[in-house]
Amino acid sequence: MMTMRLSYLFSFILLFGLLGVLFLLHVQDLIDVSHQETTETGPQGNPGEPQGARDWDHNTATQPILTSDPARSPAQLCTDTPPLRQAPPPGTTLRGRRRRRRRKAPGGAMSPQRRLGAPQLEDQQQGLGRQGRGRLRAVQDGRRRLVDEACLQYRGDGMPGSRLPDPHHVSRIYVEDRHRLLYCEVPKAGCSNWKRVLMVLSGLASSPAHIQHQAAHYGNSLRRLDSYDRAGMARRLRTYTKALFVREPLERLVSAFRDKFEQPNTYYHPVFGRAIIARYRPNATRQALRSGSGVTFPEFVRYLLDPRRPLGLDIHWERVGRLCSPCLVRYDFIGRFENLAAEAEALLRLVGAPANLTFPRFKDRHRREERTGPQLSRRYLAQLSADERRRAQDFYLTDYAMFNYSRPFGPG
Repeated sequence: MMTMRLSYLFSFILLFGLLGVLFLLHVQDLIDVSHQETTETGPQGNPGEPQGARDWDHNTATQPILTSDPARSPAQLCTDTPPLRQAPPPGTTLRGRRRRRRRKAPGGAMSPQRRLGAPQLEDQQQGLGRQGRGRLRAVQDGRRRLVDEACLQYRGDGMPGSRLPDPHHVSRIYVEDRHRLLYCEVPKAGCSNWKRVLMVLSGLASSPAHIQHQAAHYGNSLRRLDSYDRAGMARRLRTYTKALFVREPLERLVSAFRDKFEQPNTYYHPVFGRAIIARYRPNATRQALRSGSGVTFPEFVRYLLDPRRPLGLDIHWERVGRLCSPCLVRYDFIGRFENLAAEAEALLRLVGAPANLTFPRFKDRHRREERTGPQLSRRYLAQLSADERRRAQDFYLTDYAMFNYSRPFGPG
C-alpha cells in the first residue's frame, strides 16, 4: 500500500515538474519575441534611423518626409528615409513571425527579403538605390548652395526661404496637393510635359499621353500657389517638396524664338511681331507691319536688349530668377533640362508618384520642327554681332551664375 502511494506521489511530482518546464519555455519564448519586436519597431529604432521616423504610419511612408525645420529640407530628408514597415498577414501568430525571421539565406546571413526594415524594401518602393539617393542628395545640395551664393552676390537680401514671398513672386508655381509637390513653370524647359504629369498626379487624367497641348496649358484646372491665402501659401512652402527645372539660358532663348515667331501663332505675331518689326526693321513693308510675321532672330534680340523696348518681357524668355524667385523660395529639387528624363524620374520617385507613371518623352505632336539643341542654337547666335552675343549672355547673367551654366562667350 505504501509503495503504491509513493508511486502516485512520484507521478504527480513528475507531471507538475514537466508542466513547469513547459510553462517556463513558453514564457521565455514570449520574452524573446517581445525583445525582437522592440528591437525592430520600438523606441530605439533602426541604426541610423532619422529622428521621428519611428512615428511613421506605414500607409504614408511612400510620401516625402516633410518638415518645418529650415535646416533639413523635404528633398534632403527623402534621401535617407527609414525602412518601410510591413503589417503581418491576417491570422499570423507571433511565433510564426519569429520563425520566418529566423530563416537564413545561403551562407548563414539573414535573407534581405525576410528581414523587415531591410534597405532593399525601401529602394524598391522609392525607386532609388542607396547610392542613387546619396548622389541625388549631393547633387541637390551643390545646386542649392550655388543658388544661395548667387542670391547673396546679386541681391544681398538674405537667404532663400527666410521670409514669406509676396503672391506675385509665386504666381508661376503650380500646386499638387496629393503628393505635396510645388512645381515652378519655366517655359521651354519641359513645362508642357510637367503640367501633364501634375494633371495625372492630381487625378485629372489617367495618362500624360492622353493630354493635348491646349489642355495641358489652358484646361488643366491646376491651382497656382498665389491663389491661396497667406496661411495656405506659407504652409505649402514650408512642408511641400518644391521643384523647378532650368535650361541653358541662350538655348532656351533660341527655343522660345523658334516656337513663337517661326511657327504660326495668333497671339505672338500680331502682338509682339508687329511691335518688333515697326521698331527694329527699317522700311518695313505694309504687309509685315499688318501681320507681324517674319520677325528675324537679330530683330528679336534687339527688342530683348532694348531698355526702352515697346513691350514688356514674356514668360517664355524671362529669366528664371524672376519667374521662380529662387532667392525667395528655397527649392528642394533643381533639375536640368539637359538631363530631363533621368532627373524627372528621380523627382517622381522622390515624391512617391505611382510606379507606372513615368515622365513623357514625346514632343507635342503638332510641332514637327527640329528640336533646339546646342548646335542649332549656335547657328542662330551666329546671326548676331559679337557685341549682341555678349549682351544677350549678360542679360541672363544671374541665371548662368545660379544654375552653374558655363557662359559660351566668356565673362563680361
